[in-house]
Amino acid sequence: MEMNPSLKKPRESVDLSNSSELTQSAFPDEVLEKVLSLVQSHKDRNSASLVCKDWYNAERWTRTKLFIGNCYSVTPEIVARRFPKIKSVTLKGKPRFSDFNLVPENWGADIQAWLDVFAKVYPFLEELRLKRMAVSDESLEFLAKSFLGFKALSLLSCDGFSTDGISSIAAHCKNLTELDIQENGMDDICGSWLSCFPDDFTSLEVLNFACMNTEISKDALERLVGRCKSLRVLKVNKNVTLPQLQRLLVRAPQLMELGTGCFLPDQLTSRQYAELESAFSNCKHLHSLSGFWEANRRYLPSLYAACARLTFLNLSYEAIRSGEFSKLLAHCPNLRRLWVLDTVKDKGLEAVGTSCPLLEELRVFPADPFEEDMDHGVTESGFVAVSAGCPKLQYVLYFCRQMTNAAVATVVRNCPNFTHFRLCIMNPGQPDYLTNEPMDEAFGAVVKTCKKLQRLSVSGLLTDLTFEYIGKYAKNLETLSVAFAGSSDWGMQCVLDGCSKLRKLEIRDSPFGNAALLSGMGKYESMRCLWMSACRVTMNGCRILAQERPRLNVEVIKDEHSDDYADKLYVYRSVAGPRKDAPPFVVTL
Repeated sequence: MEMNPSLKKPRESVDLSNSSELTQSAFPDEVLEKVLSLVQSHKDRNSASLVCKDWYNAERWTRTKLFIGNCYSVTPEIVARRFPKIKSVTLKGKPRFSDFNLVPENWGADIQAWLDVFAKVYPFLEELRLKRMAVSDESLEFLAKSFLGFKALSLLSCDGFSTDGISSIAAHCKNLTELDIQENGMDDICGSWLSCFPDDFTSLEVLNFACMNTEISKDALERLVGRCKSLRVLKVNKNVTLPQLQRLLVRAPQLMELGTGCFLPDQLTSRQYAELESAFSNCKHLHSLSGFWEANRRYLPSLYAACARLTFLNLSYEAIRSGEFSKLLAHCPNLRRLWVLDTVKDKGLEAVGTSCPLLEELRVFPADPFEEDMDHGVTESGFVAVSAGCPKLQYVLYFCRQMTNAAVATVVRNCPNFTHFRLCIMNPGQPDYLTNEPMDEAFGAVVKTCKKLQRLSVSGLLTDLTFEYIGKYAKNLETLSVAFAGSSDWGMQCVLDGCSKLRKLEIRDSPFGNAALLSGMGKYESMRCLWMSACRVTMNGCRILAQERPRLNVEVIKDEHSDDYADKLYVYRSVAGPRKDAPPFVVTL
C-alpha cells in the first residue's frame, strides 16, 4: 500500500442504485475477505477500502503487504493500528536527489524506529524492502534476531551498514530466501560474511552482492550455492573470476538471473574456456545477465549459447565497444530490456535496432559524464535507429551530448507507446545543435504523441513553451523531473494546473520562484512530494505554503551562505506531522 496521508475514512453509505443507499456491504464478511485477499494491486486495495466501513475493515484485516513511498508520510504506530497482519513491507526514505549528492549526510530516514514497532506488532514479518534508508549494523542484527520467520531482505541505495550487519542476517535468519544488496553506501569490512550461513542452510533463492568490493570466501560461496537447490538469482561481485564463475554455474544450472564477476583476459586455458561455454549452455532457464566487469571480447562468445533465451541484458558496468556489442546482440533476438554504456556509440545502437525487435526498455548511461568531447558517446542518430527497429519501446533513459527536435519527433512517431521518457542532454541549456532552437518542440512531440506517458525527464534549452505543452497534453503524467530549464514561473504553473495525475515533481537549477511554488498550493496534498533545489524560492514563500497547508511537511535544507533563499525545498504530505528526527540543517516550517 502507498499510505494516503489524508487517510480518507470510508463512506457511511454508498449509492449503488438510484433508489437507496446501503450502509453496509451486500456480501457476507467471509466472502468479502476471501475476495479482497486475492486483490494484489495497491491502488485497487486502497480504492476498495473507501467503499464503506465493511470493506474498510475487510481490507484492513486481509492486507499482508504494505508499500510506503515516504517513510515520513506516516508513523509506524499509525501503520500498526490500521493493519494488524502485515508480513511484507516496502519502505522508501530519502528524496531521489540524494542519489546525486544533493541531500546531506545524516538527513534522516533511519529504519530503527520502524523495526522497534514491527517487532512488537509484526513478529511474523517475513519481508523488508528498503530504498534510500539509513540502516546500521545494529538495526540489521536487531532485525535478524527479532523476526524468527524472516525470509527476504532487499537494500537498495541504503547506507550506514557494513558486512558485519550482513553477517548477522546470514547467521540468524534460518529461513532466508532472499538477500539483495544493491548500490548501497556500505563499508566492506571483510568477505567472511558468506561463512556465517549455517552448514545446513538451504533455503536461499536470491543472492545479490554485486555492489560489494571486498574479496569473499570463494569456497563458502561455492558450498552455499551448491546447497541451495532453489537458487534462481545469483549476482556476484567483480572479485569472482571466470574459473570460479564456471564452478558456480555447474552447481546451479537452474539459475534464471546471473550477475557475472570479472571477464579479465588471460584467466582461462582453452579447456577452461570450453568448460565455461558448456556451463552457460547448460543454464536452460537463464533469462537475465549482468556484470561483465572488465569484459574481454575474447571471452564474450562463451555467452552465445545462453543468449537466445535472454530477455534482460545489463552491460552498464563495463565500457564494451560497438564491435563486440553488435556481435553479442546478434544472438539476443528476444531481449525486452537492455542497459548499456554510451561506449557502444551510434553504431552499437544501430545493432540494437537490427537485432532486438521485441525491445521494450532501453537505458544508455554515460561512461564519463564529465567528458565533453562530442566524438564520444551516442547522438540523435543512434536514438532514431533504435526507434526504427524497436516499435515496442515503452521505457527509455538516454544520456547524450547532442539532440535535435526532429530526431525526438521521429523517435516518438516510431514508438508512440512510451510510458517513461527520460532524455538527459548532459550539457545544461543545450539547444537543438542543428537549428540552435530550444528543444521545446521535441518534448511537445513527446507529450502530444505518447498518451500513456507516466514519467518524463526534460533537459536541454527549454522555455515555458515546453511546460505549456506538458500541462496541456500530459494528462497521465505522474512523475516529472526538470533540470536547468524554463523561463519563468508560468512554466511550472502550467504543469501544476494541467497535470491532474501528477504525484512527484522534481526540479533543480531552474528559474521558478514563489509564484510558481504557491500556484500549486491546492495540488500538493494529492501528490507524494515536491523537490526544488537551486531555484528562486524564498523562505517567506515556504512559510506561506506551510501556513496555508498545515497537513504538508515543508522542509528546507539550509545553505549556510543564504538567509533569504530556500536552497533545497522538500514538500510532502503526511498524517504524522513534522518529523521528530530532523537534523539542525533541516528547517521545518
